[in-house]
Amino acid sequence: MPKWGYSVELDPARTAMASGRDLKVSYKATVEILNVIRGKKLEEAKSFLNEVIQLSKPVPYKVHNKKVGHRRGMGPGRYPVKAARAVLKVLQNAEANAEYKGLDTSRLWVVHAAAHKGMKFKSYMPRAFGRATPLFRELVHVEIGLEERT
Repeated sequence: MPKWGYSVELDPARTAMASGRDLKVSYKATVEILNVIRGKKLEEAKSFLNEVIQLSKPVPYKVHNKKVGHRRGMGPGRYPVKAARAVLKVLQNAEANAEYKGLDTSRLWVVHAAAHKGMKFKSYMPRAFGRATPLFRELVHVEIGLEERT
Protein backbone atom coordinates (compact mmCIF):
# COMPACT_ATOMS: atom_id res chain seq x y z
CA MET A 1 0.00 0.00 0.00
CA PRO A 2 1.60 3.29 -1.04
CA LYS A 3 1.91 6.08 1.48
CA TRP A 4 1.37 9.63 0.33
CA GLY A 5 0.60 12.95 1.93
CA TYR A 6 -0.10 16.48 0.87
CA SER A 7 2.56 18.86 -0.41
CA VAL A 8 1.47 21.65 1.96
CA GLU A 9 0.59 21.90 5.65
CA LEU A 10 -2.56 23.93 6.37
CA ASP A 11 -4.36 24.73 9.62
CA PRO A 12 -6.67 21.75 10.17
CA ALA A 13 -9.22 23.80 12.14
CA ARG A 14 -10.03 26.19 9.27
CA THR A 15 -9.17 24.14 6.17
CA ALA A 16 -10.23 21.01 4.33
CA MET A 17 -8.14 19.08 1.81
CA ALA A 18 -8.93 16.61 -0.94
CA SER A 19 -6.80 14.83 -3.51
CA GLY A 20 -7.36 12.88 -6.68
CA ARG A 21 -4.70 10.27 -7.32
CA ASP A 22 -3.78 8.66 -10.65
CA LEU A 23 -6.24 10.63 -12.80
CA LYS A 24 -6.07 9.88 -16.52
CA VAL A 25 -6.04 13.50 -17.68
CA SER A 26 -3.52 15.84 -19.27
CA TYR A 27 -0.99 17.28 -16.83
CA LYS A 28 -0.64 20.48 -18.86
CA ALA A 29 -4.40 21.15 -18.96
CA THR A 30 -4.76 20.35 -15.26
CA VAL A 31 -2.01 22.82 -14.29
CA GLU A 32 -3.64 25.59 -16.33
CA ILE A 33 -7.07 24.92 -14.78
CA LEU A 34 -5.66 24.93 -11.25
CA ASN A 35 -3.84 28.21 -11.92
CA VAL A 36 -7.18 29.81 -12.77
CA ILE A 37 -9.17 28.54 -9.77
CA ARG A 38 -6.45 29.14 -7.15
CA GLY A 39 -7.42 32.11 -4.97
CA LYS A 40 -11.09 32.13 -5.97
CA LYS A 41 -14.18 31.53 -3.89
CA LEU A 42 -15.53 27.99 -4.01
CA GLU A 43 -18.70 28.94 -5.88
CA GLU A 44 -16.74 30.95 -8.48
CA ALA A 45 -14.38 28.03 -9.06
CA LYS A 46 -17.25 25.56 -9.46
CA SER A 47 -19.11 27.83 -11.88
CA PHE A 48 -15.92 28.37 -13.92
CA LEU A 49 -15.36 24.61 -14.21
CA ASN A 50 -18.98 24.06 -15.24
CA GLU A 51 -18.62 26.74 -17.94
CA VAL A 52 -15.48 25.03 -19.24
CA ILE A 53 -17.32 21.70 -19.38
CA GLN A 54 -20.17 23.35 -21.32
CA LEU A 55 -17.60 24.90 -23.73
CA SER A 56 -18.76 28.44 -22.93
CA LYS A 57 -15.59 29.74 -21.22
CA PRO A 58 -12.03 28.81 -22.24
CA VAL A 59 -9.08 28.20 -19.95
CA PRO A 60 -6.22 30.63 -20.67
CA TYR A 61 -2.95 28.84 -21.42
CA LYS A 62 0.01 30.78 -19.99
CA VAL A 63 2.88 28.33 -20.58
CA HIS A 64 3.72 26.23 -23.66
CA ASN A 65 1.12 27.99 -25.79
CA LYS A 66 2.92 28.48 -29.13
CA LYS A 67 0.38 26.62 -31.29
CA VAL A 68 -2.70 27.10 -29.11
CA GLY A 69 -5.54 28.92 -30.83
CA HIS A 70 -6.49 32.35 -29.53
CA ARG A 71 -9.89 33.01 -27.97
CA ARG A 72 -11.79 36.28 -28.02
CA GLY A 73 -10.61 38.71 -25.39
CA MET A 74 -7.98 36.53 -23.71
CA GLY A 75 -5.34 35.16 -26.07
CA PRO A 76 -4.34 31.50 -26.21
CA GLY A 77 -6.85 29.15 -24.60
CA ARG A 78 -8.59 25.80 -24.84
CA TYR A 79 -11.54 23.87 -23.42
CA PRO A 80 -10.01 20.92 -21.49
CA VAL A 81 -13.31 19.20 -20.65
CA LYS A 82 -11.90 15.92 -19.33
CA ALA A 83 -9.46 17.65 -16.98
CA ALA A 84 -12.16 20.10 -15.85
CA ARG A 85 -14.47 17.21 -14.92
CA ALA A 86 -11.71 15.56 -12.89
CA VAL A 87 -10.81 18.80 -11.06
CA LEU A 88 -14.50 19.52 -10.38
CA LYS A 89 -14.88 16.08 -8.79
CA VAL A 90 -11.89 16.71 -6.49
CA LEU A 91 -13.26 20.18 -5.66
CA GLN A 92 -16.61 18.66 -4.70
CA ASN A 93 -14.79 16.12 -2.50
CA ALA A 94 -12.97 18.97 -0.73
CA GLU A 95 -16.29 20.74 -0.21
CA ALA A 96 -17.80 17.58 1.29
CA ASN A 97 -14.79 17.23 3.59
CA ALA A 98 -15.24 20.83 4.73
CA GLU A 99 -18.93 20.28 5.36
CA TYR A 100 -18.13 17.15 7.38
CA LYS A 101 -15.66 19.18 9.48
CA GLY A 102 -18.40 21.73 10.19
CA LEU A 103 -17.02 24.60 8.10
CA ASP A 104 -19.37 27.09 6.45
CA THR A 105 -19.33 26.20 2.74
CA SER A 106 -20.47 29.66 1.67
CA ARG A 107 -17.23 31.21 3.01
CA LEU A 108 -14.70 28.79 1.50
CA TRP A 109 -11.77 29.90 -0.68
CA VAL A 110 -9.38 27.78 -2.75
CA VAL A 111 -6.01 28.40 -1.09
CA HIS A 112 -4.09 25.39 -2.42
CA ALA A 113 -4.42 23.83 -5.87
CA ALA A 114 -1.55 21.74 -7.20
CA ALA A 115 -0.95 19.06 -9.80
CA HIS A 116 1.86 16.53 -9.67
CA LYS A 117 3.00 14.12 -12.36
CA GLY A 118 2.19 10.50 -11.70
CA MET A 119 3.23 7.28 -13.30
CA LYS A 120 3.56 6.83 -17.07
CA PHE A 121 2.12 3.85 -18.90
CA LYS A 122 4.62 2.98 -21.59
CA SER A 123 3.37 1.02 -24.55
CA TYR A 124 4.35 0.83 -28.19
CA MET A 125 2.23 0.58 -31.32
CA PRO A 126 3.81 -1.52 -34.08
CA ARG A 127 4.12 0.23 -37.43
CA ALA A 128 5.14 -0.77 -40.92
CA PHE A 129 8.67 -1.83 -41.85
CA GLY A 130 9.60 -2.97 -38.35
CA ARG A 131 9.19 0.40 -36.67
CA ALA A 132 7.19 1.26 -33.57
CA THR A 133 5.52 4.39 -32.22
CA PRO A 134 5.55 5.05 -28.47
CA LEU A 135 2.20 5.53 -26.73
CA PHE A 136 2.90 7.04 -23.32
CA ARG A 137 -0.15 7.68 -21.17
CA GLU A 138 0.34 9.93 -18.16
CA LEU A 139 -1.34 10.00 -14.77
CA VAL A 140 -1.81 13.12 -12.64
CA HIS A 141 -2.22 13.71 -8.90
CA VAL A 142 -4.41 16.72 -7.98
CA GLU A 143 -4.54 18.38 -4.55
CA ILE A 144 -7.05 21.05 -3.52
CA GLY A 145 -7.18 22.87 -0.19
CA LEU A 146 -10.12 25.02 0.94
CA GLU A 147 -9.99 27.59 3.74
CA GLU A 148 -12.85 29.23 5.61
CA ARG A 149 -12.53 33.02 5.63
CA THR A 150 -14.67 35.60 7.36
